Amino acid sequence: MNLERPRLRLFLDSNVLTGGIVARWGLDKGILSLCAARVCRLVLAEAVRGEVETNLLLHVSGESKAESNALLEDYAELIRLAAPQMVPYPERATVLASRHIIAHAADVPVLLSAIDARPDWLITHNTKHVTPMVARSTGLRIVTPIEFFRNIAQGIHDVR
Repeated sequence: MNLERPRLRLFLDSNVLTGGIVARWGLDKGILSLCAARVCRLVLAEAVRGEVETNLLLHVSGESKAESNALLEDYAELIRLAAPQMVPYPERATVLASRHIIAHAADVPVLLSAIDARPDWLITHNTKHVTPMVARSTGLRIVTPIEFFRNIAQGIHDVR
């Protein structure tokens, strides 16, 4: 009999993923640590992966070669350790037809990927565009990193 609970599946927006890689410490890095340790399952959309890699290349452009290489190696190691569930980029026609679901056009492929993946949590700092109304209309549980940790802590306290 397998009594192990299934891992929480976390769909991370590019701002959380990038923030966790470049920050020395913080909640974003804590979420990445949960995924690297395979306590939680990283759900990584191709749309997010592309944004993260572009952001990382921009970030390292002003760094020394050693610092740039170290940061990019950290990203590669995260991906290796986390072994994410990959979500393909949505079809172009679907993206165009779904433009109405969120105010910011650049967020449409990310949101469609999350809808397709059906994660336990979509974690983002983008509360300007990824609003409670978007959460209700898509059926996704959308939170910031601090809200995620508060929800997890509440669940721990509820078990006692």
